[in-house]
Amino acid sequence: MFCRMTEPSEGLSRRALLGGLAAAGAASFTRSARAGGRISVSLSARGESLVLAQGRSASPLWRLAAPAPVVRLARGTALDLDLSNGLSIPAALSSRGLTLPAPLLAQAEIGPGGRATIPALASRAGTGLLDLRLLVDAVPIRPLPVIVDEAATVTVDRDENFLVEDFRLKADGTAVAPGTEARDTELIYTVNGHVQPEIALRTHERVRLRFINGCQRAVIAIKIADLDAVRVMAIDGQPAEPFLARNGAVVLPPGGRTDVFIDMPAAKTVLAVLLHDGSNPRPLARLVASSEPPLRAAPLPPAPPLPSNGLPDKLDLRTAARAELALDGAGWQPPAAFNAGGAPTFRARAGQVVVLALANKTAGTHVVHLHGQPFRLLDRLDDGWKPYWLDTLALEAGQTQRIAFLAEQSGRFLVESMATNWAAPRLLRWYEIR
Repeated sequence: MFCRMTEPSEGLSRRALLGGLAAAGAASFTRSARAGGRISVSLSARGESLVLAQGRSASPLWRLAAPAPVVRLARGTALDLDLSNGLSIPAALSSRGLTLPAPLLAQAEIGPGGRATIPALASRAGTGLLDLRLLVDAVPIRPLPVIVDEAATVTVDRDENFLVEDFRLKADGTAVAPGTEARDTELIYTVNGHVQPEIALRTHERVRLRFINGCQRAVIAIKIADLDAVRVMAIDGQPAEPFLARNGAVVLPPGGRTDVFIDMPAAKTVLAVLLHDGSNPRPLARLVASSEPPLRAAPLPPAPPLPSNGLPDKLDLRTAARAELALDGAGWQPPAAFNAGGAPTFRARAGQVVVLALANKTAGTHVVHLHGQPFRLLDRLDDGWKPYWLDTLALEAGQTQRIAFLAEQSGRFLVESMATNWAAPRLLRWYEIR
């Protein structure tokens, strides 16, 4: 499996990519003021204009915005997300990394011009996202990164957010809506809203790069050329057993996050950051050597694992509840027509281990995002699991993968699925933990 653990024989071909499944300077963050013992965070869904190609007009887009480009919180923070919807269509807030009421199930839609306060909890440290894409495909909408800091100190010199987004542009520079046909368009990738930015690093500086796939549908690989010592520390917001990404590359499905540690080598003045999407690699950003003196005389030793988020070390699969979910369109609903009045996909008891078989019975690659519960990817014989936790998984055509999780939270939760082409619809089902 490439990059969420990589086999030595694999490369960056389309099959390997799909099968595996900052602007310069430090990132800026917002830490919101306390109100009544909780943190209040102001969010707004609004329009913006962004120049995505040189010599073209700015393209109208939508975005989920806060007072700063990234919301940063302490682990354990309780917060109120005060969201105003300045869009012309209803909105529902989804999260990866924060605990909040399930959209379309426990959380009501917010109508155009409406406002709502949504309670949330930063229960675990890690890199996450807030976004409005569940209902909003009429215009490309940009998500909002969220960082929940570890309670213990993590030894890095820099902490850089690295949000990758994709846009399909018409000849006049306007962006095409996802979920629609995109013939005769130009594909543009950005990092933190910039095209091919440079990030200046001092020699032997240790940097935590928080790679986030903010693309609409695409599975991508991000590779730091000529740097093999890219140490994966966390995946989908959860600490992993540290390992070196093969050839300096990591693979991310839409919404996926991978935190890596790198040290700027003394022998390099420029490190190209490349993006692979199954076609030709493209330049994404550049890590350039700063003119300042080296930060230290030699690189730091390999970092220890990140502090635990409290997820179980072992899952007892012998007594697990078992279910199968086919990715074949049957029973799946588009968000605009979603109705939770029927039977759930599966039910389980709180505190129970669940093994879910995901069977892609379509002719193309599909991505599945499980709301509410991080999961382990099981080995083929269900006799073990990969040494990391996920919340999103890509499956090739005809492939079946088994995942396992501890049903921690009671309630009803969504399962999202979509094919990996731009025009594919987003589809939903739901499950229940009692």
